Amino acid sequence: MSATFLQLPKAQLEIIKAWDWYEEKEAGLGDRFKRQVHLKIKAVLENPLHYPKKGKYHEALTEDFPFLIVYHYNKKQNLIIIVSVFHTSRHPRRKYR
Repeated sequence: MSATFLQLPKAQLEIIKAWDWYEEKEAGLGDRFKRQVHLKIKAVLENPLHYPKKGKYHEALTEDFPFLIVYHYNKKQNLIIIVSVFHTSRHPRRKYR
């Protein structure tokens, strides 16, 4: 059974900013990025424990873009909270702020 999820505003904003950046580079690239993020979120929802846990968060790397889906999984509620869609070139401490 798939988990339910909540995406924090920070994560939503990161997706929007990345989409804008990729679209400026090449038309359609932002849409491709967004599809990859959504596919990875779908995979996380189907198997939230599959991805490595670092501290209290799991991290799932997107396929074609250097972004991590950073999330917390509450097994009891079968709830995933996506805290960040994090570009891997940024300082690691910024994943959770």
